[in-house]
Amino acid sequence: MRYILLLLLPFLLSANLTYSSNYAREIAILDSFDIDASFLYDPIMNQYKNSNIEIFKDEKFFEAMNDAYIFIPAIKNILTKYNIPPEFLFLSMAESEFLIKAYSVKKASGLWQFMPPTAKQYGLRIDEFVDERKDFIKSTEAAAKYLSSLHKKFGKWYLAAIAYNCGDGKLSKAIEVAGSDELSVLLDPKMTYIPKESRLYLRRIVALAMMGNDEHFLLKSEYEYLLNRANAYSISTVRVPGGESLSRVSKLIGIPLNELQKLNRHLKYDFTPSNVNSYDIYIPYIKLSEFKQKYFEEKVKNIYKIHVAKKNDTVFNIAKAYGVPFKAIMDFNNLNSARVSSNDRVVIPMNSKVVDTKTNKSFSYLVKRGDTLESISKAYKISVENIQIQNKLKSVSIREGARLKL
Repeated sequence: MRYILLLLLPFLLSANLTYSSNYAREIAILDSFDIDASFLYDPIMNQYKNSNIEIFKDEKFFEAMNDAYIFIPAIKNILTKYNIPPEFLFLSMAESEFLIKAYSVKKASGLWQFMPPTAKQYGLRIDEFVDERKDFIKSTEAAAKYLSSLHKKFGKWYLAAIAYNCGDGKLSKAIEVAGSDELSVLLDPKMTYIPKESRLYLRRIVALAMMGNDEHFLLKSEYEYLLNRANAYSISTVRVPGGESLSRVSKLIGIPLNELQKLNRHLKYDFTPSNVNSYDIYIPYIKLSEFKQKYFEEKVKNIYKIHVAKKNDTVFNIAKAYGVPFKAIMDFNNLNSARVSSNDRVVIPMNSKVVDTKTNKSFSYLVKRGDTLESISKAYKISVENIQIQNKLKSVSIREGARLKL
């Protein structure tokens, strides 16, 4: 027996050291959220922790992570820049499971699941060309600013996380009714000061953060491999003209188009917004030198217009109306048939010379009595911002009889 104990002693010591190391790390994680150490024994959080092990083993999770690993270093850097605990990386995981394309029934979208009003409040552009909630750099910057403002308002990081989920107004009211902002009070299931979803939400973030920092667990999963892979990948931001095609950039710098599209999922089409002079896109850092050497702006630039198909529209009559070759529209939209359905959005790649020679009446609108920019934007499915930019309008005021470029 003594001999057996001597043989087992190194393993027992190793297990004890691993336990102590993980325990200290878990306490540090709770501290980063301003949560008391007693929360370590919260039964619901521990149940989440155990059930989330299956998430980390799930094939779909690793597919999402395989796409998202390239964003992780950038997300961490932005959180650090705003003095936000790095564990808030797992808030993004709880929101979207790192799926850039994540979209909720409430119309929240992107890594950080922004609703349109909040996204616009923090400077994210959403229009017919882009949805910057899917821009991992800009959306993380916006999320960091939002979380910083919530922390400034409530004073504790766990309150900022809860407010991110249920809204600061709802949390303020809950604290007022409860007479306390202590976590144990707010999480009381009988009093339901905050919604059940928010009570579970915080626990899930903490559980994910603990698992993501558990060395023993990571060594047994592919997650560590993905994180290490992330640390070896860097991204560069480059500026290109409005209307630049990703396909052209991919050919110039020798990168597969699908890889470039993964980095720029905020672009709704194959091109940058055509109603601005320039726009930032992301490329792998290893391609930055090649971009600087090989990239040049085309002298004859395409201007892209979005045509919303009407009843009985075909590619033939659309091409004729815009003075664009039929094949150009077919190829650009990857169409196998000339038929289009009502309300389909068809991209029209128009040479700038065509636009100059084409009569302006096709792309303009005469303002009538009672018109507003909002009513015109809805009628023509063009954003108010787009109309303002094209017509150099400093406000939303318009006068009767004015002609607007659309």
